[in-house]
Parts: sequence; structure tokens; C-alpha cells
Amino acid sequence: MVMTDQKPLSPFTLTRPRIMLLVLGALALTFIIGGIMGGVANYDALKQSRDDALSSTAATSSAQ
Repeated sequence: MVMTDQKPLSPFTLTRPRIMLLVLGALALTFIIGGIMGGVANYDALKQSRDDALSSTAATSSAQ
């Protein structure tokens, strides 16, 4: 039976658990940033204001 010396893992070696933690961390950051920026309600209000601005611009340009 031959004993082989195994190299210790480097702290920067990407293993499956470390990749999983990185992905979950990125997902958590996405949720946190989205919540800080107002979430879905703020997005709906932004779309509504864009639509109002486009419709008022179209009405103004057609009236001239």
C-alpha cells in the first residue's frame, strides 16, 4: 500500500460548495438591491410614468 501526500486545498480553489455559496450570495445581493430600489411596485410606477410621458408627447406633437 502506497501512501501519497495530498496537497492541501488553496483558499481560492473553486469547489462545488464554494461555487454554490457564490451563486447564492449573488442571488441574495440581487434581491437586496432590488428591494432597496423599490421592488416591483416602483417598477410599475416607472412604467406608468413612462407611458404617460409618451402619450402626452404624442398628443402634443399631433396637435401641432
